[in-house]
Amino acid sequence: MEEFETSLPKENTELPEENSGLSGETAGLSEEQAGSREESDEKVLAAIEAILFTMGESVEISAISKALDISAARIRKLITKLKKRYDAPSRGIMIQQFDDAVQMSTKPEQYENLIRIAKVPQKMTLSDSVMETLSIIAYKQPITKVEVEGIRGVSCDYAINKLLEYDLIKELGRKDAPGRPILFGTTEQFLRSFGVKNLTELPSINTVQVEEFKEEAEAEVDDRLGI
Repeated sequence: MEEFETSLPKENTELPEENSGLSGETAGLSEEQAGSREESDEKVLAAIEAILFTMGESVEISAISKALDISAARIRKLITKLKKRYDAPSRGIMIQQFDDAVQMSTKPEQYENLIRIAKVPQKMTLSDSVMETLSIIAYKQPITKVEVEGIRGVSCDYAINKLLEYDLIKELGRKDAPGRPILFGTTEQFLRSFGVKNLTELPSINTVQVEEFKEEAEAEVDDRLGI
């Protein structure tokens, strides 16, 4: 992650005297102090906006906090404020949050306009077997290829290679077992593609569905063999 140098004012940790005439974030501040705080927030918002635009990919909140020398809590609060601004129908850009990272991206409804002037990206096509493999990895991660194949009952080389190609899964490390097999898990691209912020938002899966995966995999093999 690149370091960002800014000339933003550092946070003032001293609490001002209370002023019952104001409320919310400016409670306890004089009108002059409240105005100064709002001006400071706008400068930080501009800096966050510039970072997200320039990076073009997700940026960890901790990295933004370090770059601007501002607490992560305040950064989160300001990102929420920035997100609300971009949620307006008049904006073609949106702010997406993924666990502890944030990204500026194009709103889906603008894709049709973009492809008229940009190279059309390769369409991501997921066959049933690839989708089943992705589902198992998403719910069982970190998981090895052998473990996925144990659930599906067939080889998953092609499916895993496709998922790696589409950046839907990634290598998380190696399992502490004989041969030290690779462990796989999902990526931020997976979260973006399926419209969830984190893995806890995935719908629940039960053993019946796992058995269905096995049956469908067996049927897939039968079709290939002409049985």
